[in-house]
Amino acid sequence: MGIGLLAILMITASCGDYNKIVKSTDYEFKYKKAVEYYEDGEYVRASTLFRELVNIYRGTSRADKIYYFYAKSMIGQKDYLMAGHYFKSLVKEFPTSEYVEEAQFMIGYCAYLMSPKPRLDQQVTQQAIDALQLYNNLYPYSDRVEEANRLIDELVDKLVYKSYLSAKLYYDFEQYKAAVIALRNSLEKYPDSKYREELKYMLLKSKYLLASKSVLDKQNERYTNALDEYFSFIDEYPDSDYKKEVNKFYEKASEILNYKEEEDLNIN
Repeated sequence: MGIGLLAILMITASCGDYNKIVKSTDYEFKYKKAVEYYEDGEYVRASTLFRELVNIYRGTSRADKIYYFYAKSMIGQKDYLMAGHYFKSLVKEFPTSEYVEEAQFMIGYCAYLMSPKPRLDQQVTQQAIDALQLYNNLYPYSDRVEEANRLIDELVDKLVYKSYLSAKLYYDFEQYKAAVIALRNSLEKYPDSKYREELKYMLLKSKYLLASKSVLDKQNERYTNALDEYFSFIDEYPDSDYKKEVNKFYEKASEILNYKEEEDLNIN
């Protein structure tokens, strides 16, 4: 008998055995096999059995363990949404379970694994941060606090980058009025952003260019705002690589404002 044929026969026999387990009404045996499948890394088969056992054992002392294994089987299949759902259910329905602490961590971890790229909506990222922070608050002495903090830092970095990209988009499209608002909001929300210097530079430049493109009635106020932003920038970054350029903004804005002041005096 060839090796290929032997392999086919073994697979066929295995499928036959599995189908018998699925159809079995011996739930203790089915539970035992589900655990074996899980431990062997056969997560699809394990989850199929656990999904049925969730309802069979509901209200029993084993229910929390089945929720736990079912959620872990979902992680094995990279179905983090379903895994997170069952970890949440475990925490809610079995608050005294031995699996609650791990389940609480896994809620945040599943959301972490679902967190999208920075350019996309970051609602799930914020949910992951909130869940991991809740874990740290509930279990401050856990061995996993350090890991949770590392994941939180990574997720926050993603939010900071998303905020930076969103604000920069208005700047890149020369929508300076919207850019001023977005850049200011980003700086206020994440004052320690690693993009802070660039954000402040773009904010100053946006204010200056907004003033330069404004109608005469608004130029005086907007150039004054640009000068205020210049002083804030140069005070924080006196040796910035942008110094030469921002000094030109200062000189031009000062020249325009001084001209207007002299003009006003002549009129009077």
